[in-house]
Amino acid sequence: MPVFALVLLGVFAEIAVMIAVGNAIGGLWMIALLLVGTLVGLQLVRRQGAQTMAAFSEAVWKRQQPHQEMADGVLIAAAGALIMVPGFISDVAALFLLFPPTRKIVSRRIARKAEAAALKFEHERRFGAGQVVEGEVVDVEPVIITDRRELT
Repeated sequence: MPVFALVLLGVFAEIAVMIAVGNAIGGLWMIALLLVGTLVGLQLVRRQGAQTMAAFSEAVWKRQQPHQEMADGVLIAAAGALIMVPGFISDVAALFLLFPPTRKIVSRRIARKAEAAALKFEHERRFGAGQVVEGEVVDVEPVIITDRRELT
């Protein structure tokens, strides 16, 4: 439910900003600005994606782990998705993800959260996360049938 509420809030915020910008500069200029923003954003995604792919290839060539390059690739893809959504707030968020210093900050935060979640999962897997039910094990001796007439 909180994710749905957050998405709904984002949609309403985008609409409110578009209405405000449309009132300030006019409806056609707002649409033109959205289209230009989308085209420029897609070019930035393309360029950043190519740079990230080159860095990924170089890291693999040097036999290094391309952790940062993979995180950059995921965040650039997220920025591309945000740019495709019409709206000014999503475009600003996409530019935030496309700017390398802020992208590095975001990837570090995500990595820390993922590491904490992995440690929690490992702890729960090792020590159990459920209720402990006290009980007693009872061994039952198997019945061996030697004569088939005993079955009827």
